[in-house]
Amino acid sequence: MRLPLYVMLLGGGTVVQSTVVGEFAVAGVTPDLPLVITALLALARGPEVGLLTGFSLGLLQDGIGGGLLGAQALSKALAGFGLGFLHRHLRVSIGPLQILAVVAVSIGEGLLRFLLLKAFRFPGDIGEMMLYGVLPQALYNGVVASVGLAGLIWVRERQRGKAG
Repeated sequence: MRLPLYVMLLGGGTVVQSTVVGEFAVAGVTPDLPLVITALLALARGPEVGLLTGFSLGLLQDGIGGGLLGAQALSKALAGFGLGFLHRHLRVSIGPLQILAVVAVSIGEGLLRFLLLKAFRFPGDIGEMMLYGVLPQALYNGVVASVGLAGLIWVRERQRGKAG
């Protein structure tokens, strides 16, 4: 992936997350667009790109959100690296499995972020946080990832149609 395109994707994903995504809340739950971008790039490009993307987008989210600086950067970097590493060794390339991987990594990243915040005396109950925060957001991330993958497939098919 070319560097200018990568930088635009990082900046655009964070800006869209902090401005537009709130308009698409369902029952107070919004998707985590930077995590979806991290997961999809990790699946497509491997653990190194997943790590770099997750860290960059997480750090931008931390800076904009005003929470504990580094919590999202660390959790998204580990999620991107882990998913890219598993993908490299398991060769997951079927759309539904990729969507399932996005949902699973969303749950793991949310749990890891909660544990990081808990280490700094974040008030909250893990059961309530999982039931009302992480699990609904993970499902929403799966929906967003499926729409993104369908869009990529559509674009590829259109390009093949023009070339052939």
